[in-house]
Amino acid sequence: MANITPALVKELRERTGSGILSCKQALIKVGGNIELAIENMRKSGVIKAAKKKSDMTIEGIIKTRILKNYGIMLEVNCQTDFVSKNLEFQTFTNKILDVAIKKKITDINYLKDILEEERIALVLKIGENINIRRIAVLKNDFIGSYVHNMRIGALITVTKFNQELIKKISMHIIACKPEFIRPDDVSVNIIEKERQLQLEIAMKSGKPKHIAEQIVKGRMKKFIKTISLTTQPFIFNQHKIVQEILKENDIDINQFIRFEIGEHL
Repeated sequence: MANITPALVKELRERTGSGILSCKQALIKVGGNIELAIENMRKSGVIKAAKKKSDMTIEGIIKTRILKNYGIMLEVNCQTDFVSKNLEFQTFTNKILDVAIKKKITDINYLKDILEEERIALVLKIGENINIRRIAVLKNDFIGSYVHNMRIGALITVTKFNQELIKKISMHIIACKPEFIRPDDVSVNIIEKERQLQLEIAMKSGKPKHIAEQIVKGRMKKFIKTISLTTQPFIFNQHKIVQEILKENDIDINQFIRFEIGEHL
């Protein structure tokens, strides 16, 4: 068998836009002849599917899967809302979840390579680009999740099992977009960046610096509370913050992850 070097695979990837596994397999079939590999990939439609990678994927679905103490959240993108509701697209997403949870895969690039051939086949069939965008994993004895309309998802771990409360906290995370669990978790860099921004805004309004700094101090307290889960008003009881609800139920949150379709693209 010909020696299929990483350099050869890299060259084929650059020339075709295809995935690592697709390129390697194509080279193996032709004994390392890169020109013949490209010809075969053109005939099979692989290159046509790879070129669709330039098409923007801003729709898609988010799904979660929990198996014992292992929880996964996955985002798979497509180009239109119509395809996101397609049964074959959703079946493919479930297949990705199955593979990821069975093999305990956390590396998105590795996951993409394993499923590249199936992705290409589906791209050619439905005529839209598909992107396995990201995966998140949490491990804990008590894990919960909630997904809203397959577009926004939350995965959380807690210190004590309470199915109903876990669901409500997950729904709260989806609705209120906290970035941290507690105010103490907010990084110094984020605080300083926001403080400088608020100070600039206050100074532009014509306030003296010492007055502007007092105004900013109040705004910063509000800002930190707003982005911290435990200090947000609970969506199911606006008279209490999340921390009060947790204390009443003798439960605490260890970690959470929130995905929303297309964010940060």
